[in-house]
Amino acid sequence: MALQPSLQRALVIAGTYDAPHTLDIFLDYVCPFSAKLSLAIDGVLKPLFAPGGKYAGKVKVIFRNQVQPWHGSSTFVHEAGLAVARIAPEEFWKFSLALFAAQRDYYDIPVSTLTPTQIREKLAALVAETLGDDKAAPFKDLVTLKSTPNGGVDVTDDLKYTIKFSRQNGIHVSPTVLWDGLIANEISSSWGEREWTEFLEKKVTA
Repeated sequence: MALQPSLQRALVIAGTYDAPHTLDIFLDYVCPFSAKLSLAIDGVLKPLFAPGGKYAGKVKVIFRNQVQPWHGSSTFVHEAGLAVARIAPEEFWKFSLALFAAQRDYYDIPVSTLTPTQIREKLAALVAETLGDDKAAPFKDLVTLKSTPNGGVDVTDDLKYTIKFSRQNGIHVSPTVLWDGLIANEISSSWGEREWTEFLEKKVTA
């Protein structure tokens, strides 16, 4: 499916953008099932779609930010991911994996006494730890409120794009996976190498 040009370098996390088949994978950074699926993406799918892999040039994976507002910090963690997509697109997936690994720090109760500014500071510390101190300052700049009283931050438009995309395609929960534009309900966050291999053998036709 389509992806706005400014996000293509970051959000195509496996394979190449011109691959004929697409896995759109909708993930929420504070969803434990999304975290589980992220490990399969990294350990199973990326090698299959990388140069030399069985499906190199045939399938791509697009990370779709799935903000789930019933989790109070979901907006902030997805802002963080989109900010990294701007300042270091080649390291977006690395940061995403780090955020999934630290997701318990952003669950409802741990952040219940923090202000939005404190949550963003916490995320900036994770950026520094994961990507280096030099990335923290530009990250903070992108997630700092500095426009009109209700104007959001510099990545708010990117956040709106991802949310509108989910809504128009009827995506409600994470993880949800689309194969070539259609929801593949059979895909589970519990899938390992065997299940993914069987799925791809049936689906890859080009």
